[in-house]
Amino acid sequence: MNDQPTIQTDAEQPTVVAGVLAEFDGPETLKAAAVRVRDAGWTRWDAHSPFPVHGIDRAMGIRPTRLPWLALAGGITGGAVAILMQWWMNAVDYPLNISGKPLFSLPANIPIAFELIVLLSAFGAFGAVLVLNLLPQFWHWVFAGGAFRRVTTDGFFLSLEATDPKFDPAETLKFVQSLGPRTVELCHDTPVGRGLPSALYWCVAVVLVLSLLPPLLVARYRALPKLEPRIHPILDMDLQPKYQPQAASPLFADGRAMRPPVPGSVAQGRLDADDHFYRGRSGGQWATTLPMPVTMALAERGQQRFNIYCAVCHGLLGDGGASSVTSARAIRREDKGWVPPLSLHAPTVRGQAVGEIFNTITNGIRTMPGYASQIPEADRWAIILYVRALERSQNATVNDVPADLRPQLR
Repeated sequence: MNDQPTIQTDAEQPTVVAGVLAEFDGPETLKAAAVRVRDAGWTRWDAHSPFPVHGIDRAMGIRPTRLPWLALAGGITGGAVAILMQWWMNAVDYPLNISGKPLFSLPANIPIAFELIVLLSAFGAFGAVLVLNLLPQFWHWVFAGGAFRRVTTDGFFLSLEATDPKFDPAETLKFVQSLGPRTVELCHDTPVGRGLPSALYWCVAVVLVLSLLPPLLVARYRALPKLEPRIHPILDMDLQPKYQPQAASPLFADGRAMRPPVPGSVAQGRLDADDHFYRGRSGGQWATTLPMPVTMALAERGQQRFNIYCAVCHGLLGDGGASSVTSARAIRREDKGWVPPLSLHAPTVRGQAVGEIFNTITNGIRTMPGYASQIPEADRWAIILYVRALERSQNATVNDVPADLRPQLR
């Protein structure tokens, strides 16, 4: 270290003083100088080194960054926006009832909320870094210092800005000299060399113009009539050597690519030998009992399946009247061709054996389609159990009420 530091000034002597730049011998002297600048009450200054200096942030008195809190705020905002957006879309603006599922359910909205939490947290952290560090800056007054170019190799510097309330050119130079620097430089802010190269503007303009060409070409291609198939450079599995449904094939005598089942063949696990369970028959007659034990769980399952598949036409009470969604709509539209669904409490239905009702659910009747492909056999029997409970609830007598509760009905 020199006993008398070298003081340098700009040759042109501009009128605006930007600050003082001091170079030190190494990281230890830089930290010692930073402690003295901090204790002197300076607030607008910085330290520069070619590599991270352990303990420099404490020497400078840097407070913990607010960046985690800003990232947290971005994440909370993203989660709130995602939940509110999905609630508004699914439960308010365009409600869609799918098999009785709730219009808004928090677990179903977690993936989108998670994505927006991550996205806005990243945007918040990235934006906060730029704002808190006053970026982007294409120029800084320390670049005017001739020795500052060595900061990326072996230079250690302190910069004290002229915008600090304690800054005075003469007093600041005297104070910085007392820190024991190698060189001290009074820097001036100059507009020379601060502008972006003119070639950069031309490059940006050319890139923007070229970026408009692909969407314009795509729009032109979509608008014009085409005499040939569309360009398909990546086939993936779109075009495969396979037979399409209902296609012809010369491999078989009947000329069909789709082969019918082999007569007498049974799919594995689908022998369905139990006539009572799979067809609702017992001894050649319609079954009068359920093929499984009657339990509360089975009745509740039947209620759930009934509300999904049957209530839309027969109504929640099974009366087929105004409580039916389809009947109410047909009546409101005055549909002349509408045939009201049969009430499940009609004597003709109540007198049917459970096996006959099972057959109706399986194969349909009159305008009612069959539900064999939608409802498994076990669920059909559960629905029948619930239908019987509905019939009894709408046609109950005093004898159906427990004896200890009958006095309350009088």
